[in-house]
Amino acid sequence: MAGITATQTLHNASIRDFMILDVNDYIGGRVKHTTFGNNAATGEPYTVELGANWVQGLGSEGGPENPIWTLAKKWGLQNKYSNYSSIQTYDENGATDYAARLDDYENAYSTVEQDAGTILTQTYQDRTMRTGLSIADWKPKKNMQKQAAEWWEFDWEYTYSPDQSKYQNYNKTFYQFSGENNYVFDQRGFNYFIQAEASTFLTPNDTRLHLNANITSVAWSSNSVTITTADGSCFQADYAICTFSLGVLQNEAVDFTPALPYWKQEGIESMQMGTYTKIFLQFPPSPDGTFFWEKGADSNTQFFLYADPIERGWYPVWQSLSAPGFIPRSGIFFVTVVYAQSYRAEHQSDDATKAEVMAALRNMFGNDIPEPLDFMYPRWSIEPWAYGSYSNWPPGLSLETHQNLRANVERLWFAGEATSVEYFGFLQEE
Repeated sequence: MAGITATQTLHNASIRDFMILDVNDYIGGRVKHTTFGNNAATGEPYTVELGANWVQGLGSEGGPENPIWTLAKKWGLQNKYSNYSSIQTYDENGATDYAARLDDYENAYSTVEQDAGTILTQTYQDRTMRTGLSIADWKPKKNMQKQAAEWWEFDWEYTYSPDQSKYQNYNKTFYQFSGENNYVFDQRGFNYFIQAEASTFLTPNDTRLHLNANITSVAWSSNSVTITTADGSCFQADYAICTFSLGVLQNEAVDFTPALPYWKQEGIESMQMGTYTKIFLQFPPSPDGTFFWEKGADSNTQFFLYADPIERGWYPVWQSLSAPGFIPRSGIFFVTVVYAQSYRAEHQSDDATKAEVMAALRNMFGNDIPEPLDFMYPRWSIEPWAYGSYSNWPPGLSLETHQNLRANVERLWFAGEATSVEYFGFLQEE
């Protein structure tokens, strides 16, 4: 999205001599969807999001509005408020009420927020989020229900644990807008709004837009920038804006000539690139028309949290797209993993992952649940044009070093979510 935003800005400034190079055959980058399952009523597949899925932080009355929310409304994206209070909790023995653990975490986090604000204003030495939570008397240790609650409250957002994350992360994200999050399930795909916005300044078959352009090298100097793609094409410009994901930069998937200076490499390597993997399953309904996760729970329930007895973050957060207001009767149930569990799942076969997922579901709902009709998940950590999902700010990364990540080298500029101090990891950063 950063590239489209940049070129729209140029267009609005009456600068029309630009080109857009995109490795994919669509506009949208990590805002990516695919087809999945089957709608029994129409015979057509559903559309599900592989990447970005929420408009996060909508805005409050009298305050600023999230620009992504503004565009979502402009282009009529179908979405629904994610009610994080609509949750059922489970462990290896099935439904087990430990929702109070979530309240305990949130109470501790309130203390962390106050301390983080003091650290920001006083420029104290940075600490890990774990330090802040421990000071606030949140110490889950080997209590797996507490670990699940913490994963739900923290890892699920940042893709890293509190041990690996900066103390003040939250202070630089939601506060400007609001704490509300809306889940996008538009069957045109979330990236429809990006493509629609691009259509306001790009013409059909615009020759300035080059899709399927796999960039292999970038030669930069004080005079110009030259881009070479895998098919041997060369593009030269007075200036260029690099919107590669942080993962691409860290994996040296593109050659820079000359090599980027040390200060620039340090900025790139000091930020974290997280992986957020959604694993989708579609199930058949029971004879009475309900789905197994709706039995014994409110059919309106949006989230289901699993505390594995051994492994923290083992297929923990489940979401029902059959809940009212989403995609009713779709039978789509999906689970999210991050970080090490993402790497595991993404490097093993679908069958191996499906077996693990179904074992977790049987712990939660019993052995009589049906086999899925369809099963699918992306592999963001090994996707050559992404190498991850979005960035996270680690402890110890200074503002000065992060500024080096964003800073230009001669006529080569850098943009994208990882370069933002305020909104790293969020779509509005771009």
